[in-house]
Amino acid sequence: MTTNTTVTTGTSASPRGVAAALAERNRLDFAKAAPKVFRAIVGFDAAAREGLDPALVELIQIRASHLNHCAYCLHMHTNDARKAGESEDRLHMVAVWREARHFFTEREQAALALTEAVTLVADDGVPDDVYAEAAAHFDEQELAHVLALIFTINTWNRLALSTGKVAGTDERR
Repeated sequence: MTTNTTVTTGTSASPRGVAAALAERNRLDFAKAAPKVFRAIVGFDAAAREGLDPALVELIQIRASHLNHCAYCLHMHTNDARKAGESEDRLHMVAVWREARHFFTEREQAALALTEAVTLVADDGVPDDVYAEAAAHFDEQELAHVLALIFTINTWNRLALSTGKVAGTDERR
């Protein structure tokens, strides 16, 4: 049985208080309910990151999370990027990177374009020019890892959205 908590947000409610109340919703604890599957996703994620620049990893995860409207993952990965030394300017520009290309290297732009194409694959597939541009900036092994990372963040976004994860309640610390 599932019980939903109704939360009213007035001017006196703190964002953390609202997040805590929302986190109490009785949605599935996926890690507890399917630990082998959860560990497999964690392993897939770790393998995907292997050999990639940590800043690029966060940019890819942030952009996919924007596109998927996953506040939980967006909050987590922007915080991770800050801790890794990413600038506020670049974090603010990820969502509009095409209009702010000077903030990103050509390699990062190629990865962001590929992230968009793979994340939104049902719209237009992965256009040949987007794939070719990514292939021009990454060797085969790196490209495979970039693709795998895009697959994993899309999986994490869907997991967080479907199980009702609330931004600001990351428990990895």
